[in-house]
Amino acid sequence: MGESGPAGSIRDLLRGLPVFGTELPGFDVDAAPAEPVALFVEWLTSAVKAGVREPHAMALATADAAGRPSSRVLICKDLDADGTWYFATSAGSRKGRELAATPYAALSFYWPEQGRQIRVRGAAVPADAGRGAADFLARSPGARADALTGRQSQVLDEPSDLDAALRAAHARIEADPGVVAPGWTVYGVRADDVEFWQADRDRRHIRLRYARADGAWTRHRLWP
Repeated sequence: MGESGPAGSIRDLLRGLPVFGTELPGFDVDAAPAEPVALFVEWLTSAVKAGVREPHAMALATADAAGRPSSRVLICKDLDADGTWYFATSAGSRKGRELAATPYAALSFYWPEQGRQIRVRGAAVPADAGRGAADFLARSPGARADALTGRQSQVLDEPSDLDAALRAAHARIEADPGVVAPGWTVYGVRADDVEFWQADRDRRHIRLRYARADGAWTRHRLWP
């Protein structure tokens, strides 16, 4: 007999959810480019055209000095031809502190409508302050005000404190439109490992891994 109660109900709920319920695109590994940036751009463009919601959202995984991991979803800000993916955050945030302690990160993109994942791993390096300032000033007023409070992840005892801090931050932006939050930083993850994963309903998933060594990329197809 099956389990009863919340645990059994949740298990049954999870097992009953559909997987790969839409038409999935193909993936011709033999026709894939020699380096991962071109393939990422190809897949991203396809996701945008297919109406995938927020295809620039990615999971960022970091680890503290003791090796304990953290993961959260944020926005990919840029990608260069060298194979560096960029995101922005405060150097004083949890992720910023963890990157200072362990300067490596992993990124994951998942586009369920197409059954596609892209995984990126490499060293995370802060860009120069000018790039961080430009990114900050390009943010919406609300996003800038939130960052200017400088209290991300701290305990919030009174919701009214948040309201007051945001009002003060908006007033600060109105008085000085060029103000930049201290420590606002653009980080680049220079990939040494990129994997492209295409789902298949028969579980013959197609996986192509790019690995960088001595400045050159090699490609290997992986078992599902």
